[in-house]
Amino acid sequence: MEQKARRGIQSIEIGSQLLIALATRLTPMPLRELARAAGISVGKAHPYLVSFVKVGFVSQEPGSGLYSLGPLALQVGLAKLYQLDPVREAAPLVAQLATSVEQSVAVAVWGNLGPTIVQLVEPVPMHVNLRVGAVMSVRNTATGRLFASYLPHKVVEIFLASDAARLALHEDKGLSKADFEANLEENRRHEMARTIGHPIPGINAFSAPVFDALGQIVLAVTVMGPASAFDSKWDGAVAKKLGACCEEISRHLGFVRRLP
Repeated sequence: MEQKARRGIQSIEIGSQLLIALATRLTPMPLRELARAAGISVGKAHPYLVSFVKVGFVSQEPGSGLYSLGPLALQVGLAKLYQLDPVREAAPLVAQLATSVEQSVAVAVWGNLGPTIVQLVEPVPMHVNLRVGAVMSVRNTATGRLFASYLPHKVVEIFLASDAARLALHEDKGLSKADFEANLEENRRHEMARTIGHPIPGINAFSAPVFDALGQIVLAVTVMGPASAFDSKWDGAVAKKLGACCEEISRHLGFVRRLP
């Protein structure tokens, strides 16, 4: 039997839309624009804002009357950030993703040696040598290329120089520096990295970023599976589900896509 939806307080749900609207803007907002962004009328928005200003969730500039998030919002946000563990936040959503796509899913962090696997969910084992603690090649894997797409250039350069020696891999002579940079640009455009049949023949992979509240990459979530049963299209089911999963994890970590 489908679980009955729990009853909530509608006024809190409506008011939260105003806070969300303020969180997505980098500059203070006038009442009319704020109400429009929250999807409610000016008359309805104003009483909520009066109360939010009283408790400190929202601040109003005395001269212009513009609204922005207040000191209480900062206090609550910082308290939540101190409690966050990205891997723990990701774990249940990653497990759901693996079940949904019926492929193996790995979670990696950027460690002292480079991209390091910290969680692995295998609904159907692939029989490849991948385990928690494994360090992934920066140049040759979707996980590594994803981190290379978002980390500072100097950091990436250092790890690229030592990648072959550290992982006992031969540098991919077929991928020039220009081609590698073009690949990173493609990854940023799709907000996802992809490898097809490489470095493991017959295995395809997508890797997508998880961002923290500062917009910095903290995790790479990688879906991988045999080419015969893997949708490798950029707009295919695997890519879409992976992107949605990482977007949700990022949201849990406080990441907000800023609007102009």
